[in-house]
Amino acid sequence: MVDDDRERGRERWDDGLIARRAAEKAAVAEKKAPETPREEDALPLLGGSYGGPLRSRLDALHELVGLSRTRVESEALAEAGRVLDEAAARQRLSSRHTVIALAGATGSGKSTLFNALAGVPVSETGLRRPTTSAPIALSWSDGAAGLLDRLAVPSRLRRRPLAGGAGDTELQGLVLVDLPDHDSAVTAHRDQVDRVLGLVDAVIWVVDPEKYADAALHERYLRPLAGHAEVTFVVLNQIDRLGAEAADLVLDDLRRLLDEDGVALGEHGEPGATVLAVSALTGEGVSELRETVARFVQERSAPERRLAADIDAAAARLRPAYVAEGRPGLDERARDAFTDRLAVAVGAQAAGEAAERVWRRGAIRACGTPWLRLYRWYERMRAHGTADPRPEPPVEDELTARQRVEQAVRIVADEASRGLPVPWAQAVREAAVRGAEGLPEALDELTVSMGDPAARPPRPAWWPAAVLAQAVMTLLQVFGALWLVGQIVGVIEPGLLPPVLVMLGGIIGGPLVEWACESAVRGPARRYGQEAERRLREAAAACGRARVLDPVAAELMRYREVREQYATVVGTRPSTARVVVGGRSGTTRLGATRAGARAR
Repeated sequence: MVDDDRERGRERWDDGLIARRAAEKAAVAEKKAPETPREEDALPLLGGSYGGPLRSRLDALHELVGLSRTRVESEALAEAGRVLDEAAARQRLSSRHTVIALAGATGSGKSTLFNALAGVPVSETGLRRPTTSAPIALSWSDGAAGLLDRLAVPSRLRRRPLAGGAGDTELQGLVLVDLPDHDSAVTAHRDQVDRVLGLVDAVIWVVDPEKYADAALHERYLRPLAGHAEVTFVVLNQIDRLGAEAADLVLDDLRRLLDEDGVALGEHGEPGATVLAVSALTGEGVSELRETVARFVQERSAPERRLAADIDAAAARLRPAYVAEGRPGLDERARDAFTDRLAVAVGAQAAGEAAERVWRRGAIRACGTPWLRLYRWYERMRAHGTADPRPEPPVEDELTARQRVEQAVRIVADEASRGLPVPWAQAVREAAVRGAEGLPEALDELTVSMGDPAARPPRPAWWPAAVLAQAVMTLLQVFGALWLVGQIVGVIEPGLLPPVLVMLGGIIGGPLVEWACESAVRGPARRYGQEAERRLREAAAACGRARVLDPVAAELMRYREVREQYATVVGTRPSTARVVVGGRSGTTRLGATRAGARAR
């Protein structure tokens, strides 16, 4: 297959003298070292340069941005998007090279140090300010063209150091970029510095004894980039102008300022910024700087370190949008309270009590004496002008019910959003408000569809027997009265006691039957009213759950997902966090578990 590829390559390029010579040289080189793979071939392909935790963090950041586009402001996600774009751009370029920027203020001797590291006058030095007007690149090995194109370094400003020497071998893979002065009076120069500093793998800050404490340097660069300490070098130049004791004092004060800026110092084997003292003019300390930079370059971890620091910075800016205080969500108490408020709004308890009253009233009507029923009918007619005991609800009650529904939704939205970051709290409230738009009408339709439980209450099986007994008592009263009338008119033989006893039995037995029926109906009437209340309450709860609680729970679930992704982005060790969703406490393992599974 190698021979076939070679033949195809020759056919493709065999269209001129230069191409044929290039093909011949490639064939000769391949014959000389057929078993030695090129370093570029040994590198992972696109998409495989970043591995382990860094790959998981990038995947989590990508998913975090995707899940948050409609929830978090675009400005807050812009930095995260820039980090992802730069990570993809750096991944496509050479991983054998480390790009280090040489940055400093006007007159700090930055260009002189650049030339000292190069071993040849590459960058212009002098008293004229600003001396460096455009980035100048120095590459110790081939293959860095793509990186320099990314930095927008013109071809005419790309240099190579003097060939030969152990120093050149140790610095293989280094791309050193001399930047314009960061405090230049020319705005375009400062813009170039800011642009390149966002793209390089590491930075060597060159300071001098006069400007090492410059507020512009510390407030604009060192303090904001404190999280990039592992890819930061701070070099105190021009120590030849100081005595040994004064140089130590200035160096100690520089370390103090860096510590106040939050820059971790890489001393005693701890990761952090490297602080050195050199004199680019006399060469003092330059060899130590070259050795330190050479070790740093040979580790070939600068791009990943820089990217990890960029992710940390983006995660710190996003923290207010993802980290909640306390335990947000809806628990069973809040859900039950919402159901109770909806039940009050639809009048579930009132409906149950009305059903219970109607049941009992039906028993009294069916089993009561006809004389008492006639009297009660007369009272209703006189009081209401109608025989219907259920008047229409006033308009004020309907308005009050709507207000109760809106209040219930507002309270549950506040409960669910309490402690959430502002974007997600707003999303929860919006979901609740959207669900509440048609909730009162839906509850009204639900009440109508279920019917009035007091309209036709069922009758127990013993009611016919009670009605028959009451009819017998009424017949006894009528029979006794007719018996007495017959005696009075002389149709029946006189005998006062028997008809009186019969009539008295009917008079006493009627109320006794009514009382017995009323006592017997209390339990079934209460259960019927409770069942009516339960059905209306459950129906209202189901409607509220579908329209309000479920959308709110969906937003809380989405927040839980992004919270897990954010924990992976910041590199937090797996820990337990709880977000109450749907009345249950959802325990999540904050770490790379989900992101890793999705990446796989």
